[in-house]
Amino acid sequence: MMTHTPTFDDLDAGTARSLVAAAHAAADAARAAILPHFRATGLSVDNKDAGGFDPVTEADRAAETAMRAVLTEMRPDDAILGEEAGTTPGTSGLTWVLDPIDGTRGFMSGTPTWGVLVAVSTGDRVIYGLIDQPYIGERFEGGLGRATYAGPHGGGTLRARGTASLADATLMTTFPEVGTRGDAEAFGRVARQVRLTRYGCDCYAYALLAAGHVDLVIEAGLHAYDIQAPIGVIEAAGGIVTDWEGGPVLHGGRALAAATPELHAAALAALAG
Repeated sequence: MMTHTPTFDDLDAGTARSLVAAAHAAADAARAAILPHFRATGLSVDNKDAGGFDPVTEADRAAETAMRAVLTEMRPDDAILGEEAGTTPGTSGLTWVLDPIDGTRGFMSGTPTWGVLVAVSTGDRVIYGLIDQPYIGERFEGGLGRATYAGPHGGGTLRARGTASLADATLMTTFPEVGTRGDAEAFGRVARQVRLTRYGCDCYAYALLAAGHVDLVIEAGLHAYDIQAPIGVIEAAGGIVTDWEGGPVLHGGRALAAATPELHAAALAALAG
């Protein structure tokens, strides 16, 4: 059977509602699967990288299994790409891109800055993204006409703030080393020009950018499942997400997220040296 790759304009209101409902149901299922394991004693942790440390826990696997079950039931014709279970083909031209726990190192350390990532892609564009932090109870979504957040203390509209200069910007990244030695040197050129640099928030940093609390997120070594949901959320909030050369970063690599075009251009220039 041939597949059709839809564009945003191809999606009718009913399909958009179906996608949003499935995304929230998948995130709810992930919450239920993960929370019994968070800060629990005896958490089982395996290492996926024999040459380093790339942890995966029983919570990662349980959450992706739960999300896949929801999506298979609600959206059976869509493809699924997940960090732990790989790719399941589909025929609709839409792909769900899942990271059951983005920030497993933080999860196993007990910090509440990890998150569940859910995105819907047409293959060359993210049309919807969702970032969920189950322990805090916050959820951020963007795309398909939505740019909102909700949590135990209320919610509202997502909007990146209007910071235009590096001197006024707050920059975030997950790892101080940022990638290769050259990547770290490029990051340092940006960090030396901004007002404040903070580390360690994984996907939560992208949510903070969309909510208007920070201005830049710069990372390297990402996969599609790390960045697609943040792309959907940040673009809906008025921000920009590209690679370090200003091109698409849909499939991972080195990512630059910025609140405004002016700030994005300044960060690109600093990264390039």
